[in-house]
Amino acid sequence: MPDCVILCQVFWLDCVAGFRKSLPENKKGPPMPLSMNREVFITAAITGSGATQDRSPHVPRSPQQIADSAIDAAKAGAAVVHCHVRDPETGVPSRRLDLYREVTDRIRAAEVDVVLNLTAGMGGDIVFGGVEAPLPTVAGTDMVGATERIAHVAQCLPEICTLDCGTMNFAESDYVMTNTPGMLVAMGRMMTDLGVKPEIEAFDTGHLWYAKQLVKDGVLDSPALVQLCMGVPWGAPDDLNTFLAMVNNIPDDWTFSAFALGRHQMPFVAASVLAGGNVRVGLEDNLMLDRGVLATNAQLVERAATIIENLGAKVIGPAAVRAKLGLTKQVPA
Repeated sequence: MPDCVILCQVFWLDCVAGFRKSLPENKKGPPMPLSMNREVFITAAITGSGATQDRSPHVPRSPQQIADSAIDAAKAGAAVVHCHVRDPETGVPSRRLDLYREVTDRIRAAEVDVVLNLTAGMGGDIVFGGVEAPLPTVAGTDMVGATERIAHVAQCLPEICTLDCGTMNFAESDYVMTNTPGMLVAMGRMMTDLGVKPEIEAFDTGHLWYAKQLVKDGVLDSPALVQLCMGVPWGAPDDLNTFLAMVNNIPDDWTFSAFALGRHQMPFVAASVLAGGNVRVGLEDNLMLDRGVLATNAQLVERAATIIENLGAKVIGPAAVRAKLGLTKQVPA
């Protein structure tokens, strides 16, 4: 067994032991086994909706740039590409249907196969006016109905789209990401009816709790797909104790991936694989390859693939992911 694999296994067992020590005596139970994932898929989060467009020349803005970056990431080993769109001139995030359709058409026409995952997280954004005058809301607020939030999904028919499974405060002082139970039920049913698999984005343990309720109520199909979003202020912190708590709240027959932000992106590649999951990397979550070195999406995927393979696991491709998750590659409307 390679030395790097032995060291990572020791590291993981130490993390598990630390987690068990933090539990009350009557809650410890039997030791948690090391259940490494041996067949791992990589999701590349291509551009996101954060204010990163002026921090790196590699953050794609136009549909062609986004599609080209996604295709390069697929060639580097990503089985799934997760895409937002941006205004081609300003780089600010957008919900324009024509931009999503162009990205979709370009990716579908490429010579490389890849699973398409479109965001459905936009349209639930509230920016309050301030602590003394919270209403009316101010610039940045973007609140629309369920049908409009997934209009691009209905038109483009990706294999996967995201479902942010809760409301939470973000880093900005007066910004709240809003996803009420009623909104999630409506969006979840629409996604399921379209034959598009929701990727449950869980930013905290309560989001997983509600995701399980959505499956119990028949809104989402089981087994579900989960993305654990670690270290996003102010959701679940990216320490390993919290990560293990998140992992242990996922039903055994569900599939999960995980990611963390910035310099923690690559350590969480290893952590997620060792915990039995898959991985996500990309410029949505991290701009740097090394200290002072700006990354491309393809470079981040290549580094993640190296980590996965050095752990003794295999990176699987889009056909295997479709078979694993029961995905259907549909023709856009």
